[in-house]
Amino acid sequence: MSPRFKLKDINAMPNTRSAAKQARASERRRAHNRTLKSRLHTLERKFHELVEDKKATEAAETLRVLTSALDKAVKVQTLKKNLASRKKSRLTARLKAIPAA
Repeated sequence: MSPRFKLKDINAMPNTRSAAKQARASERRRAHNRTLKSRLHTLERKFHELVEDKKATEAAETLRVLTSALDKAVKVQTLKKNLASRKKSRLTARLKAIPAA
């Protein structure tokens, strides 16, 4: 078995029909959560690049979109509430640290 195995590879054969259904649902949730987290990482990377380039107005717009995306991820329980709150706080502090042009 490869070192990067999936959870479903370990227990390939569920014992009951309900367990099989649960495994399918779990895999669907996992795929959906991965797409949400990937989008969040992309937005966060874009925000950090804009802060590095000292583009305050564009960074502020990206922060607004990112904050909304974080809140939506919390709403569907992809992220924990405190993690999102901490990220928003730290990103806002980074935005405020940009000197006014």
